[in-house]
Amino acid sequence: MRSYNRHYLGVAVFFLFCFQLLAIDTAQANPRYAAIVIDVESGDVLHSANADATRYPASLTKMMTLYLLFEALESGNMHLSQPLPVSSHAASMPASKLWLAAGSSIAVEDAIKALVVRSANDVAVVVAEALGGTESGFARMMTQRAQELGMTSTVFRNASGLPDNAQVTTARDMATLSIRVMQDFPQYYHYFSTQSFTYRGTTHTSHNRLVRNYPGADGLKTGFIRASGFNVATSAIRDNRRIVSVVMGGFTAASRDTHMSDLLDRGFARLSMLQRGDWIARADVLGDRMELPDSPPASAQQLAAAPESRAQAPSGDSEQRYSFQSEVGIEMGSADDPIRALIAQADAPQQRSGGSWAVQVGAFSDADQARYLASRAADQLANLLSDVRVSVAESGGDQRVFRARLVDMQESDAHSACHSLRAQGMDCMVVAHN
Repeated sequence: MRSYNRHYLGVAVFFLFCFQLLAIDTAQANPRYAAIVIDVESGDVLHSANADATRYPASLTKMMTLYLLFEALESGNMHLSQPLPVSSHAASMPASKLWLAAGSSIAVEDAIKALVVRSANDVAVVVAEALGGTESGFARMMTQRAQELGMTSTVFRNASGLPDNAQVTTARDMATLSIRVMQDFPQYYHYFSTQSFTYRGTTHTSHNRLVRNYPGADGLKTGFIRASGFNVATSAIRDNRRIVSVVMGGFTAASRDTHMSDLLDRGFARLSMLQRGDWIARADVLGDRMELPDSPPASAQQLAAAPESRAQAPSGDSEQRYSFQSEVGIEMGSADDPIRALIAQADAPQQRSGGSWAVQVGAFSDADQARYLASRAADQLANLLSDVRVSVAESGGDQRVFRARLVDMQESDAHSACHSLRAQGMDCMVVAHN
C-alpha cells in the first residue's frame, strides 16, 4: 500500500508538472493579452491581467480622436453640421475607410458615426487635420491630452490606430479613456452605441457585436491590427451599476467577445457580492491567477522621444476584412487560442482528495451569513470538486468574527477552487487549515 501511495503521488506530481508547462506554453502563445474590469461608480478594479503592460491600441485609438473632437464641439470651435475638408493624405489611408475623395468634405456628425461604426481610417485623418493642422501635430495633441487624463503609459503617433511601433497604451489607460469619454461628454456618448449609418447611399453596419448581443452593453469600440490582436473596450449597465472592461490581444473577434462577456458577467456577480453590507473583510487570492507574460515593445517614455516610424505590418484596421477567414477557420475553436483556454480552465472539472488546506470566502460578524456564503461557494464548485466540506469557525479576539471556509483540500485543489470562485465573482483566499 505504501508503494502504491508513492506511485500515486509520483503520477500526481508528474501531471501537475505537465499542467504547469502547459500553462506556461499557453501564456507564451499570446504575449499580447491584457484585460481589466472596473466598477465606474467606485473606481474599484474587479479584475485585471497584464493591465499595465504595454500594448498596441489599434482602433481603440479612435476613442481619443473622438474625445478631442467632442472637446472642440463642446467649446464651440466646431459644430455637428460643419463640413471637414478631405486632403490627399486622408484619402490615401488604407481600409477600413469611407473611400472619401480628395477635395471633398464630410460633416462632423457623419465623421463621428464613421469612426464609431466603420472605424474609418480616412475619416480619422480628416478629423486630425481639422483639429491639429497635420496628423502628426494632432498625434502630439492626443498624447498630451492622454497624459493630462492620467493615461501615463500611452503614446499616440497617428489618429487611426494603424500600425506604428511607437503607438502604445495599456488596458488600464484605455479603460481610463473609456470612462472619461462617458463622464466628460455624456451628450455625445450615445454615438458609441450606433449600430449602422448611411452615407451617400451606402449603409455601414458596426462589427461591435457586444453592443448588439450583450444585455446592458451600450458602447464603445473595437480594434484590430496583427500586432495587437483583437481589442475591445465595452461599457455595460446592470442594476443601475456600470462596468467598463477592456480586453486586448484576442486571437479572433469571436473568442475576444466571448471572453469579454464572461468578464462582464463575473464583474457584475462580484459587484453584487461587494454591495452586501455584511462584509468585515474581503479575501484576496494568493497565487492562483495565470498571468500572461508582458512583451512590451518599449517603455512609453522611450517611445515618446523616439522618431516617428511606421512598423511593417498589414495596413488596415478592419475586423470585417478578416471575417471570412475567421468563420471558416480560426473561430471554429483553435486549440491555441489562450482566451478560450482561460475560459476552459475555469470550467474544467478536477479530482481532489482530503488535505490540510482551505479556501476562505469571507469573514462575518454573523455566523448564519458566513454559513450562507460558504454553502453558496460550495454549490458553485460542485462541477469542479465533489464532497467539499463547509466550515464556519469563530476566530479569537475581542470582536466576534466568523470565518467562512471550504476545507479538507489539497493545496493545488484549493488554488484551483479559489480561481474558479473568483472567475464567478466571489472573492476568496487560500489558507492552511488545521
